[in-house]
Amino acid sequence: MTEIINFSTMALALAVAVIGHEIMHGWVAKLFGDLTATYAGRLSINPIKHIDPVGTIIFPIFLYLSQKMAGVSSPILFGWAKPVPVDMYIVIKNGGYLAGTAVSLAGVVYNFALAFIASLFIHFEPTSLSSIFLFYFLYYTILINIILMVFNLIPIPPLDGANAVRYTANFFGNRSIGEFFDKIEKYGMFILLAILFTPLSGYIFAPAQKIIAWLIGS
Repeated sequence: MTEIINFSTMALALAVAVIGHEIMHGWVAKLFGDLTATYAGRLSINPIKHIDPVGTIIFPIFLYLSQKMAGVSSPILFGWAKPVPVDMYIVIKNGGYLAGTAVSLAGVVYNFALAFIASLFIHFEPTSLSSIFLFYFLYYTILINIILMVFNLIPIPPLDGANAVRYTANFFGNRSIGEFFDKIEKYGMFILLAILFTPLSGYIFAPAQKIIAWLIGS
């Protein structure tokens, strides 16, 4: 029963984290006049519209099982949803480069806000089955959202951090950073996999551990 609650709450927390992350990109873009996501029906909270077969289902399950087989005592799910379409030309035309930065950071701001709200309600002693389910859900909401936030802030394309740096640099008249990102973008996924599946992850996610400890109060 504990294993079922553990996995189900983790999967639910992951879905809320990644789907909300993508919706926020489209919602903030809409504030700057870009209705691309609206016309595509991607501002809906219907999870079916956002599920990426690989990122939302296959990869998280593969990662979870791999961690279990490796003897990791507390495996954690990680994944992504189908990207919400955004027309940055419209966003920047209406709001300037900092509007592009705002759209880029909308998802990670959502992730932090969700983790912070969860941290306000997690300080209770679970006694019943429903309260245990809620406790695990809040716990994984904090963990997953902070990990996603820190990961997405890495300035490597195609992550949000790289886009935020690009548009902010453009605002200050520096185009060289964006040109550099264009050159390395085709290697981006390989760099990210190296971060996720090598000891480098320990250094990259060290800030996440500190933020999680602060939110949980340990």
